[in-house]
Amino acid sequence: MTLDFGHSASVFMGFLAIMNPIANVPIFLGLTAGYERPVVRAVAIRGIGLAFLLVALFAFVGQAIFDLFGITLPAFRITGGVLVALIGYQMLHGQSSSVHQPNSEDKASAREAALSVAVSPLALPILAGPGTIATAISFASKGGESGPLVTVAAFGVLCLLSLVLFLSGERLVAFLGQAALGAITRLMGLVLAVIGVQMLIEGITGAIALAGIA
Repeated sequence: MTLDFGHSASVFMGFLAIMNPIANVPIFLGLTAGYERPVVRAVAIRGIGLAFLLVALFAFVGQAIFDLFGITLPAFRITGGVLVALIGYQMLHGQSSSVHQPNSEDKASAREAALSVAVSPLALPILAGPGTIATAISFASKGGESGPLVTVAAFGVLCLLSLVLFLSGERLVAFLGQAALGAITRLMGLVLAVIGVQMLIEGITGAIALAGIA
């Protein structure tokens, strides 16, 4: 099994473009606004780790999973789009669910509620969204036997980069203060809402195309 460096570079650049770890930092700061530093760190590690596992899974057996459950990519995009748009709407209006402001009566439950942000929306669909998963499946099918390994390795490098950026974001929070962070939260809420609507449009367009083919 030989390693094609040209293909490896293409995979890395493809993931870099679609994942855009630098642009995800403000979104991460908005999602973890008000959390203590240990919780922020735990959210970053858990979210990125889960995203890596999801992409690795789909890189090796993604198409088989879709075929097994009869799932189409447009349906995946529509569901993710609705979820992201709703979360963005809440952030835009300064609203908080129990995920963002957990009940202080039970600290253990509160921490788990905060960490649930790492699963949704951080890991899925922000870090490992429909576009990223589709890209992983596409790249894994290319490059011969090394295709899945190169895909997972490239995404792993981006995950490490994202982790460094997210953890450095704590210093940015301390520098900006709560007022500025609140403004960032609302701005990123708008960004998330737009991303969600865009995912929804792409999902509907894809569903219509599939219906036309059928």
